[in-house]
Amino acid sequence: MGAEFEVAVAGVAAPPAKRRRRMVAAAGGARRRATRRAPAPPTRAVQRLFQASRAVFRGPGTVPAPAEVALLRAMLDRMRPEDVGLSADLRFFKAREAAEGKTPTITHTTIYKSENFSMVILFLPPNAVIPLHNHPGMTVFSKLLLGSMHIKSYDWAGPGPDPATSGANSLPDDRLRLAELVVDDVFTAPCDTSVLYPTAGGNMHRFKAIASCAVLDILGPPYSIEEDRDCTYYTEIPYSHQPSSDLVDNEQERRRLAWLKEIDMPKELKMCSVAYGGPPISDR
Repeated sequence: MGAEFEVAVAGVAAPPAKRRRRMVAAAGGARRRATRRAPAPPTRAVQRLFQASRAVFRGPGTVPAPAEVALLRAMLDRMRPEDVGLSADLRFFKAREAAEGKTPTITHTTIYKSENFSMVILFLPPNAVIPLHNHPGMTVFSKLLLGSMHIKSYDWAGPGPDPATSGANSLPDDRLRLAELVVDDVFTAPCDTSVLYPTAGGNMHRFKAIASCAVLDILGPPYSIEEDRDCTYYTEIPYSHQPSSDLVDNEQERRRLAWLKEIDMPKELKMCSVAYGGPPISDR
């Protein structure tokens, strides 16, 4: 049984050997041409997000332009948990500590970090809290990938009066500064991406997980003690609790104001880091 052997399939006889060879050669050429024309496989969502972030964040002192903000925000709005390898079954989301009356541990992982920007994911089990803190000189994109959380954020209300220097405080070491409420609401995934800027958008914010949460943050530039971008924590003092609270007459505006006081990092804050295990990115 050599090359001349013919096979009938479904009652149709195979062509002669020479014709078969011509057909096979033609089919092989067509496959090669089709292979050459085939587009490259689609880039992973996290890789596309990384490439866009690298183009948008150009170093300390720069703030993305409105068109660049719109680009990153649209990309983040489409991000899904599986795009970074997440599911709600991960151990980061267990509530055992809260059930035992302990402070829940917040876990974070770094996808990428450079001098210009960083990409990180925060994992918060139920009732976990990231206290009120700032982002000095930074633009931050936050995308809630999983869960539900309460977010409260402030911006400085201008230089404003300082009760510590005006003698309004009983404790002269207290340094208070007036801040205006920007956000005080509950967010549930999927929801729109939030953006904060160096002096607007709620640069100082507080997270409290209602249900297990995962938050994808892009920070540009990232925190850096060496470059004077360390994280500062605050405690809130209601505006009306200070003698100088008669500076604002409008009741609605008064409710949106608070005095913020710098504090040390809360001792109850428990954070740990883990290696990123999602789809890899290439910085080439």
